[in-house]
Amino acid sequence: MYSAREQVENQPWLDQIASAAEELDIDKEARTTAGDLFLTHIPDDDRSKPAVAAASLYAGALIAGEERSQQAVADAMGVSRLSVHSRWKSLLESAGFQAPSW
Repeated sequence: MYSAREQVENQPWLDQIASAAEELDIDKEARTTAGDLFLTHIPDDDRSKPAVAAASLYAGALIAGEERSQQAVADAMGVSRLSVHSRWKSLLESAGFQAPSW
């Protein structure tokens, strides 16, 4: 879980997730899930935050049945596809879901 303080401190990242979700036409449920995933996996290193935010959006969309391509999410979040690819499965699994084998 995360604290209200973490949510306030990371609001710019949550806003970026929401903006990218809007661009990708991802529904509110997926946006909320993505924000929760990000807030429960905030990296210590600020350089890693864009990649974790993007992977959180990708995983949140998958959980909500709103799948988008890794490349589309990466482009909307301004990161490389590899950044999403290398992180989304661990986020999904840490949320209690089994990652697909594809």
